[in-house]
Amino acid sequence: MTATPDLSTPQLASPDLLRSAFRRHAAGVAVITANSGAGPVGFTATSLTSVCAEPPLVSFVINTAGSSWPTVSEVNHVGVHILGEHQQELAATFARRGADRFAAPRTWCEGPKGVPVLDNVLAWLVCRTVARVPAGKHRIVLAELVLGSLAAPGRPLLYHQGRFNRLRD
Repeated sequence: MTATPDLSTPQLASPDLLRSAFRRHAAGVAVITANSGAGPVGFTATSLTSVCAEPPLVSFVINTAGSSWPTVSEVNHVGVHILGEHQQELAATFARRGADRFAAPRTWCEGPKGVPVLDNVLAWLVCRTVARVPAGKHRIVLAELVLGSLAAPGRPLLYHQGRFNRLRD
């Protein structure tokens, strides 16, 4: 027998309702990187989604007010990094405004297509940007996988209830 949903006190649509509902939704954590030639940029994303296997497409969402948007809005290629549970500090750094995201102790190198590739991630992908779809103050970026590596084994980092978490056994 299943519980009947409480339909007696529904809330009207609002930003707070959406935020509260999605705090209950666990999401994987990724870092998106790009290089405009003036240097690398990057940000933490919990919106990464596998869209299609053939052709291999992913999507992520970026805020147009964010510091990485000017670069992501123009480059042809981005890096997608799947973070492991040991990378909470890395995720926090790439989410923080004004942080020097590529400074030591973080290690990275220039990868294929000039994309910054982070060390010690579970997987990294270089993707060709296919579309940037307006969505309020954000853009949904659709990108096609060009190449990548399953770089390190491990368990994924998750975002749930407004903080970074690990899987529990």
